[in-house]
Amino acid sequence: MALIKQIRQRTGLAIGVIAGGLILFLLGGDLLSPNSSLLNSSQNIVGEIAGDEITYEEYLQKVDEVKLAYQQRTGRVPSEVEMVTVREQAWQAMIVERVFNEEYEKLGLEVSDAELVDMVQGKNIVAELRQQLVNPTTGEFDKNQLISFLQSLETAEPAQQAFWAQQEKLFSSSRLRIKYDNLLATSEFTTQAEAKMEYKSANTIADATILYIPYYAVSDDDVKVEESEMKAYLTKNKSKFKMGNTANLEYVSFGIVPSGQDSAVVIEEITALTEELRNSVNDSTFAIRNSENPAAFYTFKPGDELPTDLVSNVGQVVAGQTYGPFITPNSTYVSYKVVKEYNGTPRMRASHILFSTENMSDEAKSDVKVQAEKVLAEVKGSGNFAVAASQYGQDGSAQNGGDLGWFAKEDFVEDFANATYAVKSVGILPNLVVTEYGYHIIKVTEMPKSSYTKVATIEKELIASDATRNEAFRNADSFAANSGNRNQFTENAETENYRIIQANSLDANARNINNLPNAREIIRWAFSEASADEVSQVFELDNAYLVATLISKKEEGDDVMLADVKEQVETQVKNDKKAALIQSKLKGLLTLEEMKAVFPQAASLSEIPDLKLSTSVIPGVGFAPKAIGSIFGVKGGQLTLPIQEDIGVVVGRLNALTPAAEIGDYSGFQGSLTQNASQRTSYQVMMALQDLANVKDYRYKFF
Repeated sequence: MALIKQIRQRTGLAIGVIAGGLILFLLGGDLLSPNSSLLNSSQNIVGEIAGDEITYEEYLQKVDEVKLAYQQRTGRVPSEVEMVTVREQAWQAMIVERVFNEEYEKLGLEVSDAELVDMVQGKNIVAELRQQLVNPTTGEFDKNQLISFLQSLETAEPAQQAFWAQQEKLFSSSRLRIKYDNLLATSEFTTQAEAKMEYKSANTIADATILYIPYYAVSDDDVKVEESEMKAYLTKNKSKFKMGNTANLEYVSFGIVPSGQDSAVVIEEITALTEELRNSVNDSTFAIRNSENPAAFYTFKPGDELPTDLVSNVGQVVAGQTYGPFITPNSTYVSYKVVKEYNGTPRMRASHILFSTENMSDEAKSDVKVQAEKVLAEVKGSGNFAVAASQYGQDGSAQNGGDLGWFAKEDFVEDFANATYAVKSVGILPNLVVTEYGYHIIKVTEMPKSSYTKVATIEKELIASDATRNEAFRNADSFAANSGNRNQFTENAETENYRIIQANSLDANARNINNLPNAREIIRWAFSEASADEVSQVFELDNAYLVATLISKKEEGDDVMLADVKEQVETQVKNDKKAALIQSKLKGLLTLEEMKAVFPQAASLSEIPDLKLSTSVIPGVGFAPKAIGSIFGVKGGQLTLPIQEDIGVVVGRLNALTPAAEIGDYSGFQGSLTQNASQRTSYQVMMALQDLANVKDYRYKFF
């Protein structure tokens, strides 16, 4: 497909060039790729970790290891979308190996042979093996499977032996990381003073009145921002505007849209198929052979909804009748034949709240029954079954309000099925139902129904024909061929009345451009091949051909220029000027009410009776940590100064302060703070080590 696509790119290729392309294809597509060692060894580097260059081949080997582990775990090859995650996991694994191995060596951490044996066949078998080697009958880990597997390794294929060696390496690396993280976690400590401060921050309550004046209270016309002011702001605040690898593009999209002729062809085809379906004897075989719908022949059971396109176009369906074709919202044409209506196994619908008693003693079961009866009485009184199910239910149905959907009697355990199918009307059963799983509160929501409908479906997608696609490609190819640089790109687009679309600040790892999905090849071109003002070849997307031109690109670490962040800088400078203007107009005013009167339309006053120092958000206002701190820093009845926040200007009045009550023991807060810090430490140390390792990621040029 890749070769065919390249041949399409330039229609006048000589036979010799095509033959050469085929030879290169047979020898290996990577020979002339950006990572080819035949071209330039420096182009073979996908990144740097702790000063070590990571080659394309080295990285691919790690990707293959992670991919193989994925296949072993899931039983299937990862899709291209899933490969994005696989590649990221491989990269992170390489960072961890290089960054953490040095730390392990410094600390003398290791996994002994005896420890590894214990992890794979002893008393502490790792979770990965326990999850993979499960007895299908019991659903539990089967150690016999593991022993059999290990015994067979001596005579196993080399590939399987290599895989197991890799698995042992992963188990060992994982155990080392656990040891390291545990050391970090136990190094955290919180003092009594810190615990007391945390307690008071969370329990001291301020009754405050808040005046909030958003920036839009001042018109943009009232503040003028000069270029020199923006440059000065950027120079002073460059750390706020760090840029990664980004690019600015312009592109013209040539949509691959079905023509009127394409539509006529599809309508003619499905009309003919509809007539054949109407007269067919073996409806299921005919539909399956001729439909693009995977559910071409389906039996709708009680509780199943008939296809929307059928019921919305037909008042009452009749067995034996054929309906359509209809056009669907998905740009397909569809026809239906109601093959048969008949009475079958009854199905009903119910909800339940399960109070599990599995593996419990008789005494514990009695306690559960008491609780279940109490909840039964509650739902009988309130009628709010779904809320109670979400709160008390102990199985997967709880997240759906206890709904079990439609089911046949034989689908459930006998006691449950007998109880539900014995009722005469919908509603909550008067008594608990006991099964091997526990106590059930049951609500019947639909009485048994037995009407089944067999439907054959013929569906054809309306897509662009080869002629339509070729026409779109010819236009795109001609445009690209005649646009040698960005100026010509712009001139030709204006001449041909093509719309030029901008895509600014594209991340190097992005996969979409604006609303265009699967545009990774264009982004890779911009970062790996293109230079400023260069025009691309034609790229083929899902429903369009696209020609792009590179305006500019920034590599990580490049100096940020005002042009790159002008909009953000202008907004910041404008807000600073607005804040100063607001503060000057409030100067000398003594009450919040007087201040609000200065901006009567935009400003707002709100009462906050339970403001806490530990919070950073003022309800109804937004993120305002400086204003909250200021409120707790004044005396009762006093106003804070006008505080500039990201959201606008805030003035607070402390009406009353309720100090936190003294307690004798702060150990609970001390333990909580220590635990929270321990949980954060591992991640924070990893980020710090990565920064010290100066990780540079160039993978965006290859994938």
